[in-house]
Amino acid sequence: MEYQANYSIWDGLYYHPHLFGGIMLTAALLGLSTSYLSGIACFPTIPYMLPYLGNLQKQKSGKKRIRVYMDGCFDLMHYGHANALRQAKALGDELVVGVVSDEEIIKNKGPPVLSMEERLALVSGLKWVDEVIANAPYAITEDFMNSLFKEHKIDYIIHGDDPCLLPDGSDAYALAKKVGRYKQIKRTEGVSSTDIVGRILASMEDKEVNGESNEMSRRSIESHSKSKHASNFLPTSRRIVQFSNGKGPGPNARVVYIDGAFDLFHAGHVEILKSARQLGDFLLVGIYTDETVSQQRGAHFPLMHLHERSLSVLACRYVDEVIIGAPWEITKDMIATFNISTVVHGTVSESQSTLNGMVDPYSVPKSMGIFRILESPKNITTTSVAQRIKANHEIYEKRNEKKEASEKKFYEERKYISGD
Repeated sequence: MEYQANYSIWDGLYYHPHLFGGIMLTAALLGLSTSYLSGIACFPTIPYMLPYLGNLQKQKSGKKRIRVYMDGCFDLMHYGHANALRQAKALGDELVVGVVSDEEIIKNKGPPVLSMEERLALVSGLKWVDEVIANAPYAITEDFMNSLFKEHKIDYIIHGDDPCLLPDGSDAYALAKKVGRYKQIKRTEGVSSTDIVGRILASMEDKEVNGESNEMSRRSIESHSKSKHASNFLPTSRRIVQFSNGKGPGPNARVVYIDGAFDLFHAGHVEILKSARQLGDFLLVGIYTDETVSQQRGAHFPLMHLHERSLSVLACRYVDEVIIGAPWEITKDMIATFNISTVVHGTVSESQSTLNGMVDPYSVPKSMGIFRILESPKNITTTSVAQRIKANHEIYEKRNEKKEASEKKFYEERKYISGD
């Protein structure tokens, strides 16, 4: 079963300087909003644009297009997965992604958190992915490898620099390496599915300690931030530029705005963003600050911090631009600044503004007649995904102990690898 995903959307970025004046990431990103960099003559000379220019040259030259293959479980998909696929796409012209079957994951790693349908939606929703193969095997067998080369016209098989071992201890990519059709990319440090499961399990402990109250106390925040499962991701301007390409809306474009936490990015997020994008020509996504999310959902949220959530949203093919640290309330000035035509909000939401006594964030667009409720295609939330892990926490705790040990060993023995 094969899923095609033939989209080409140039994604960009807005940074919210009011909330990050001390960091000055806007200045780091050339001192300007990327939305308008395309109009500056010197912008195409930036090194991060070279891969895209290179691909353009390949297409014009008429040479054979290089097709690369990368597979994975893509369970609890995160920006590390997205960055791996971004690197894989840079090694060729067309990226084919294999999504490992539920049965193979159970046999080799234990039960997946997300269903095959959800994992397919997440992978297909990435802007670097051209084709998706469902129910791929966990190991690259000779028969499957031959089918990749002959039926899918794959030139190279890609994997990260972290070891992928089968239960018997053998290398899952040994055959591809043997025939000289294997290429390696850098693993994205600071995040893994194992790490995210650990954060969810740790949030259970935090919730038990801090109670069910949504009150935001200094003590509960510190407890959460000092957890051994707190994020180790170090955001850089370079990584954000790699995920965003800097093209803004045209002068007459219909700009659609949607905001939210987008925590633990899931299939429901992909589908609502797809629906929102269909209402206009340009989709602008506002991503709430960690503080706002905590005020709404409790001290144990968000599970992913602001920059992690921003990268996950930027990687989605339906998104054109993001505001990192979007304000809770949408103002007239904001609508005018970004030339917003329509503001949308899904029917499935975890916000509790009325319960917390906060103002209606959509009062201004409602008064202007540009607000619209959008039917959420999927009834999935961050909490519902987390509950799947909590319901089977003993299984995931046992699996995580083993995985955390192997990841610790990897980080202790790793050496610097150029590239990325």
